[in-house]
Amino acid sequence: MRVVVAGAHGQVARRLGRLLSGRGDTVVGIVRNPGHVADLESDGVQPAVLDLETASADEVAGVISGADAVVFAAGAGPGSGPERKHTVDHAAAVLLADAAEHAGVRPYVLVSSMGVEQARQGTPPGMDPVFAVYLQAKLRAEDQILPRPGLDVTIVRPGRLTDDPGTGRVTLEHGIPYGDVPRDDVATVLAEILRAGKSGDVVELVSGPTPVEEAVAALP
Repeated sequence: MRVVVAGAHGQVARRLGRLLSGRGDTVVGIVRNPGHVADLESDGVQPAVLDLETASADEVAGVISGADAVVFAAGAGPGSGPERKHTVDHAAAVLLADAAEHAGVRPYVLVSSMGVEQARQGTPPGMDPVFAVYLQAKLRAEDQILPRPGLDVTIVRPGRLTDDPGTGRVTLEHGIPYGDVPRDDVATVLAEILRAGKSGDVVELVSGPTPVEEAVAALP
């Protein structure tokens, strides 16, 4: 496969890039910072330096043209303010969807977050306001990308991300209790979704008892 990963220098995205390139896929990684190019190259990923906060859909389409799938794994990151939650976690995800439609690339995997539904009505009591904006931005992206007839969308909502070693076992379902999940296992799930060609579902992801391949195979 030829897979384009947006936000390719992120912690989950780099793990995904190494998994995909390691199994023989061609991976193109979109990054904003030229300083990240060497890291991607060391992972076996072809860097594409492009700022998704300022690029046009046509520019992004030029990068993803000919791809078999795209993955949005970008994020404004901890410490960023509310404005960048909107410009990255929402607007850049939608931009990638626009570009994928223009380029005729149907499979689109969106890395979202557990808890987004909590923010549908505003800031839940006791929740950090900036985190609520993050969830709202993710939710807006989901709402604007999932229904598109020109895309085959899969949305993965991981729980709290950890740097614990992956176990290769997860729970990947709807409506599951909030929990932790190693970044290793998130990347493994994303890679397996791409391999299996799954699309059209919204699933939550935490650590669990089911081997990743079986968990993904059970998706519709």
